[in-house]
Amino acid sequence: MTAGRGEARLGPAERTAALARMSAEELDVVVVGGGVVGAGVALDAATRGLDVGVVEARDFASGTSSRSSKLIHGGLRYLEQLNFELVREALQERSLLLQRIAPHLVRPVPFLFPLTHFAWERPYVGAGVALYDTLGFASGLTRGVPGHRHLSRSRALRLAPALRKSAFTGAVQYWDAQVDDARYVMTLLRTAASYGAHVAPRAQVVGFLREGERVTGVRVCDLESGDEFEIRAQQVVNATGVWTDDIQELVGGRGQIHVRASKGIHLVVPRDRIHSYTGIILRTEKSVLFVIPWGRHWIVGTTDTEWTLDKSHPAASRTDIDYLLDHVNEVLSVPLTRDDVEGVYAGLRPLLSGESDETSKLSREHVVAHPVPGLVMIAGGKYTTYRVMAKDAVDAVAHGLDQRVPSSCTDRIPLAGAEGYQALWNSRHRIAHDSGLHVARIEHLLQRYGSLIDEVLELIREDRTLARPLNGADDYLRAEIVYAATHEGARHLNDVLTRRTRISIETFHRGQAVAQEAAELMAGPLGWDAEQVKAEVEYYTKRVEAERLSQEQDTDQEADAIRLGAPEIVPVVTPERP
Repeated sequence: MTAGRGEARLGPAERTAALARMSAEELDVVVVGGGVVGAGVALDAATRGLDVGVVEARDFASGTSSRSSKLIHGGLRYLEQLNFELVREALQERSLLLQRIAPHLVRPVPFLFPLTHFAWERPYVGAGVALYDTLGFASGLTRGVPGHRHLSRSRALRLAPALRKSAFTGAVQYWDAQVDDARYVMTLLRTAASYGAHVAPRAQVVGFLREGERVTGVRVCDLESGDEFEIRAQQVVNATGVWTDDIQELVGGRGQIHVRASKGIHLVVPRDRIHSYTGIILRTEKSVLFVIPWGRHWIVGTTDTEWTLDKSHPAASRTDIDYLLDHVNEVLSVPLTRDDVEGVYAGLRPLLSGESDETSKLSREHVVAHPVPGLVMIAGGKYTTYRVMAKDAVDAVAHGLDQRVPSSCTDRIPLAGAEGYQALWNSRHRIAHDSGLHVARIEHLLQRYGSLIDEVLELIREDRTLARPLNGADDYLRAEIVYAATHEGARHLNDVLTRRTRISIETFHRGQAVAQEAAELMAGPLGWDAEQVKAEVEYYTKRVEAERLSQEQDTDQEADAIRLGAPEIVPVVTPERP
């Protein structure tokens, strides 16, 4: 099969078939974890000709991989740490993603770096950004983004009128790239499925299968039905990010990798609250703070603090929110207030444990380990370099297999929706005319689905009511909610409002105003009755209420306790330790 032409559905029937196939025969490799690294491993293995399955306890990308800064970048601050190789590698990946792998999902974004000191700072920052641009060429590809430029204060103010004139002396503008992180992961998994991977969300690993010292597979609980079954595989890959140590414990705790979690929170504010035509990057005492363009919004982040509480639902406290507001307001002529904040989200970075007590100084490089025969562990790294991490993990899998395995080819594999995207973009006015939708709607759909847009438009051709926007979240069409359930693996209302769309952070009501309509749209393809629709809306409403209340608390402990008070529609189980 060929990726990018719509063969890969991840609907209810495909999930059932994937679980049946995985439990019926031995796989070459089973991947535990449906975040960006696990999805990348699944695609890398499948495109090397391996029979691969991937299981995720919750929804795809429901952990760290949906709660990032949504940047594809080299990491400008790593230059100060003299980590040139990490930056070069990440910039090579940025070029691949922009130009070859996912041009429909990854796009350039400009950033303004305000200078606050005379004399020394401009040559210092300018040299760093020039090196950043130069490293972007090192791969032999073009950068895929414009080069940097130096700006006077008056020119910078024309680009970013929101900046307070007295807060800076001049600026440097440079370019990076951004992505909808959760959508990218789902597209990775759809692409893997188009190459034969078996993909199942809401399937939790509760134990390992062993033959003596060797790991020979996993024991899995289907959280939707409660059934337990075994998946036998020659190799198992643990790609669970901040849950790495937890999965390690299931195999007896004999791991060589230890991961610490660092919490980063982000605020989402309407675009009209900050008058700027460019993103902004600011130094803080510990790290950097980004103001990132995001459709009709800005994302402001991030923090960097140690987190030792619940990993599934890290909570943002009032202290976190005030920290970001205080720092961004240092440079804005019209300060932001709590009332300007539409959405808040918190995520955990999986950092390799080291000597430093400060999470901001722990390593972002990745490591692969083979702690026991049959088990490969991959951890660390950053979103941008997921493909390199996946390649290294599958190289380790190949080492553990008796058969000869081809080398990785994912640097040449476009994701589903990438092939033909540019031609469709050039034809967007014709598509708008033929579909009866405004060209702005077609642009929105192309930047979310690429050349898979026709699958969404087919739903509209069959039912014109799906061409209407959601009442209360009019950036999204009703067809997109149905499509999330039929093609994109969404099993529950929260999956759609939080990850297939971003309604939960892009509206002041945080999705509550559209919950009923969205649940009713999902009911048909997922076979829900009226009771299930009611339950989905109630669970989602309780989650939003708990998040709002947690964000009024002063400490992590208080915020965590309140956030955990909201029940999960499909709770994970507590596995038995060996």
